[in-house]
Amino acid sequence: MLSSRDMEYEAIPRFGDEAARIGVVVGGSLSKGMVVKLDSGQDVEDLAVGRYVVVRGQKHRFFCMITDVILDNTNPDIQNTPPDIADPFLKAVYIGTAAYGKINIQPMLSLENDSRGGARPMPVKTIPGHFVEVYNATVQDVEDVFGREDDHHFNVGSPLELERTAINLDLPRLVQRSIGVFGKSGTGKSFLTRLILAGVIKSDAASALIFDMHNDYGGKVMNESGRETKGLRDLFGASRVIVGSLDQESSTRRNAPLDLTVRIGYNQIEPEDLAMLRETMGFTDAMLDAAYMLRKKWGEGWLHRLMDAENDDFDEVEATTNARSGTLAGLQRRVQRFERWDFLVPETADDGVDKIMTYLRDGKSIVLEFGRYGNSLDAYILVANYITRRIHEQYVKAMERALSNKADEPRQLLIVIEEAHKFLDPRIASQTIFGTIAREMRKFNVTLLIVDQRPSGIDEEVMSQIGTRVTALLDNERDINAVLMGISGAGGLREVLARLDTQQQAIILGHAVPMPVVIKTRDYDEAFQKLLREISGAGDNGKPREPRLNRRRDDGPLR
Repeated sequence: MLSSRDMEYEAIPRFGDEAARIGVVVGGSLSKGMVVKLDSGQDVEDLAVGRYVVVRGQKHRFFCMITDVILDNTNPDIQNTPPDIADPFLKAVYIGTAAYGKINIQPMLSLENDSRGGARPMPVKTIPGHFVEVYNATVQDVEDVFGREDDHHFNVGSPLELERTAINLDLPRLVQRSIGVFGKSGTGKSFLTRLILAGVIKSDAASALIFDMHNDYGGKVMNESGRETKGLRDLFGASRVIVGSLDQESSTRRNAPLDLTVRIGYNQIEPEDLAMLRETMGFTDAMLDAAYMLRKKWGEGWLHRLMDAENDDFDEVEATTNARSGTLAGLQRRVQRFERWDFLVPETADDGVDKIMTYLRDGKSIVLEFGRYGNSLDAYILVANYITRRIHEQYVKAMERALSNKADEPRQLLIVIEEAHKFLDPRIASQTIFGTIAREMRKFNVTLLIVDQRPSGIDEEVMSQIGTRVTALLDNERDINAVLMGISGAGGLREVLARLDTQQQAIILGHAVPMPVVIKTRDYDEAFQKLLREISGAGDNGKPREPRLNRRRDDGPLR
């Protein structure tokens, strides 16, 4: 006969049979997590750190993450004189009784049945009592927490050991605040980023401006296993994704799609753009001050004139300002390095930023490839800062106009930058346009997606403003601490983060998910790419197809 609690949970709709019981709660606390003694028939090796279990309390289901797996015993002498378990009888006597397994679990959310019999996730403010049963999570448990994929939710992968269900990001919430994708080199940050961007573009949650340092996002690339995978332009077409480049020759050699060749005039570069290169190009404070004075004295063509200036020009400037000729000469030597970059020209008739803004206003996303210049961090920083600074100015003006006319409000914009610690270093973050966007631009419909392998190098104030953090394996303690800064239950998550696989695993924290979750990222394979292409195409009536990525598999309890 079923108990009243069993009858309560029997009423919850599930796939297949009830999930298998794995043990009972024997201790713990809300702050440090709970201790579960495993049943004698439960194989310890079947339980992995990062896996989900459900504790069935009197009034709530507690959705929990395994944070540690432990071997314990009732008699310490067993460790000194272990029994001969080759004898089946002795093995049956000892295993699960005198010697047994335990797990530590961290409650993440509680789910309470509402008046309609459903469940809604709530913050954990209490814990269940002693000897409450613990079960494997089922598909229904996961869907109660993370929802099902629809126009506003995107499947990025499955929980560890729960391959037959999906973790869905809330895309409108995802783009409302800045996003961080972190992980050591070789852990697949670019593929994680491309997966997230595919969801954002698919759902039309935002337009994306991607500063593509290594040509990873627009056209076809080779994945870690050496197989060719399609870029965002291949998936969505020119109607949704525009590919621009600073290096037309590179695009031609790679037979890559190209819609826009970007050129920047020396007359368009301001001293603020040089300030971003302080660390990488060695600009001193005196040199930057001199740049501002030259801009004021020589006007719009100051930079090109500086590159060709001679000693007489420097003497004239020194005589009329407090800039010294030695400082000016040092500034000149550094900016003359720009002559190596063919995308910089004395003047340009076409304004690349205006073209980019036009595409963004039309609801398109833009991948700006750097071609051979991607190997130059100086070029990447200069261009990303130059374009972003001007877009920031236009977005601020548009939002100010929208106060009187809502139709002028610009659509949500997501700016993607790699090597983010170079833009958001604590010494310069407060002065850069990217630091401003991270701290303030959410109210102007602009957020960042930053990709980096050194989150500890990013300013703490900026990290605190990153709403969603998608983190692959990190093994540096400072980087782990930076990612988990401000996260509840960080102690248990630190152990989980340090034990991720080097490929296709990540932990997601923050604004776009109701609780921290460890996932095996979905395959960016031909089947997934085919579905995205179908969605981005037009249906028989000429309208975009409805999303069809949420096909459910026929699942039972998840083991």
